[in-house]
Amino acid sequence: MRCNCYIPSGCAISGMMSESGERMDGNAIIKSIALMHDRSNGLGGGFAAYGIYPRRANQYAFHMMFDNMEAKEKCEEYFNGTFDVVLDEEMPTRPGAVFEEETSGRYPEYGTQPITKPPVLWRYFIDVPENKTKFVSEREYVVEKVMDINSNVDGAFVASSGKNMGAFKGVGYPEDIGVFYKLDEYKAYIWTSHGRFPTNTPGWWGGAHPFCLLDWSIVHNGEISSYGINKRYLEPFGYKLELRTDTEVVAYLFDLLVRRHKLPIELAVKALAAPFWKDIDKMPENERKIVTAIRQVYGGGLLNGPFSIILGHSRGMVGFNDRIKLRPMTCARKDDMLYMASEESAIREIAPDLDEVWSPRAGTAIVGELNEEVET
Repeated sequence: MRCNCYIPSGCAISGMMSESGERMDGNAIIKSIALMHDRSNGLGGGFAAYGIYPRRANQYAFHMMFDNMEAKEKCEEYFNGTFDVVLDEEMPTRPGAVFEEETSGRYPEYGTQPITKPPVLWRYFIDVPENKTKFVSEREYVVEKVMDINSNVDGAFVASSGKNMGAFKGVGYPEDIGVFYKLDEYKAYIWTSHGRFPTNTPGWWGGAHPFCLLDWSIVHNGEISSYGINKRYLEPFGYKLELRTDTEVVAYLFDLLVRRHKLPIELAVKALAAPFWKDIDKMPENERKIVTAIRQVYGGGLLNGPFSIILGHSRGMVGFNDRIKLRPMTCARKDDMLYMASEESAIREIAPDLDEVWSPRAGTAIVGELNEEVET
């Protein structure tokens, strides 16, 4: 039974990945997130997809949002001399299209919220000139330029900047956003999705989830009440937080801990959703020493507040809750498929016959990885 009320603490997340690297179109993830329609309010929805540009897998795919054509021109002036733009094109969309459930009348509230007044949506496939990476790595150079664009190019926003992946997001219900961006025409081995119910931050196109940097993508249900501390912790490392949404810190923290500091993802999760000291004291000695060091070194990265998070990256998908588990998450497996969602029903909507279903413990990372032989 579906309620007609809105849930301020709601939001919806869903993710699916094929560990064998099989690429699937966007229909299933749209259906999954659509089942949790009542967790959203039409002010934000979005998707991240991995493996969608196999013919341009070695180029950075910048998905851009511009307030107007003047902002687009300014950004392209910035690209000149900064990157080698191999191809640029308007993002394919279906203006005015809406999600229609296959079973007529099943959810009569669907199909009533066409996406209107989008920003200028453009994508650029980009190489980094060799002479730009004499003193900095290629990925670090891209991060610097993403921060610069979001901070200093008025009216321009980088929605995603990874290789062979992209973010598709905006103001609207997620199922309508999926139809608007024609996600049925893309194929990916990882899909994540989000339906937003903004509480403390504004609903705007750039503020919809996922939040991305390089190939990291974050969808998040809940609230990061430690945003101010996390922001101050990140800024000395060169991260500029301009997107007016608390979730932004999570993407940047993973970039810092995993890409820059080379922590395994499981330890990065221990830093962000750290156990309480009383629980650390009960751990075996070796584990206690490691977790204590992580808490001491990365205290400024600790995420407080109620949350469940799905992280996507080029080699896998990770899900975890806050350390008290104040927001829901269900995980499931079927053959080589790993599923994560706010509700079990959202998984069974697309995979009714599952091998395993479970609810992860608080602060525990559920890690899905591509098989070693799979190329991305």
